[in-house]
Amino acid sequence: MFINSADPSVTEICASAGMDFLLVDGEHAPLGLETIQSQLRAMAGYPVIPVVRVPALDPVLVKQYLDLGAQSLVIPMVDSAEDAERAVRAMHYPPRGMRGVGSALARSARWNRIPDYLARAGDLVTLVVQIESAAAVAAAGQIAAVDGVDGIFIGPSDLAASMGLIGQQNHPDVVAAVKTVIGQAREAGTFVGVNAFAPDQARDYLAAGADFVNVAADVALLARATEALADTWCATGTTE
Repeated sequence: MFINSADPSVTEICASAGMDFLLVDGEHAPLGLETIQSQLRAMAGYPVIPVVRVPALDPVLVKQYLDLGAQSLVIPMVDSAEDAERAVRAMHYPPRGMRGVGSALARSARWNRIPDYLARAGDLVTLVVQIESAAAVAAAGQIAAVDGVDGIFIGPSDLAASMGLIGQQNHPDVVAAVKTVIGQAREAGTFVGVNAFAPDQARDYLAAGADFVNVAADVALLARATEALADTWCATGTTE
């Protein structure tokens, strides 16, 4: 599930709930570097995989997020194999990539307390690139085959918008495009998942071969639950 609130206590509540992973959303949530580091610390004591989405494919941001101690990153708006290769380079130290070296200063290496961190860092990170445009769907097979891309995360909302179907994530054409990406990723041997808050849609994507589904967001859960309380207990309601 997404973590979009800026409160580490909310993150800790979600981290201890039994979810497989939490996706801290640096793209659409009001989260700065200090807040994301607090979110990672809030999750550290629980058996949940911390994943962080960066705001954009920017090597400087990727470097900073990795230095915070994030090991699994989602890079949004990857539209081509060239974009995917740029993301791979941002994730790794030279000679494979271009990540700046600051291990003595950063939580990622526990301030140089992790033995051989610089040599091993590439084995300790996971890169998930986000396919969320018609152009990316057309290039999905090539993107999934890029060496260093570990996973694909499909974003139906932006995909629908790019197809002229904004707000229609469940449109048959959008669903077909998502399933096309799932199939191509599996052919490439790359794990693949999708965002789907509607339970029936999530189950359909799992049946189609998705390895994981992002099924909720903390802020959305709070919004729907408080609306239900208002509908039950407040005579006039609060949504109008």
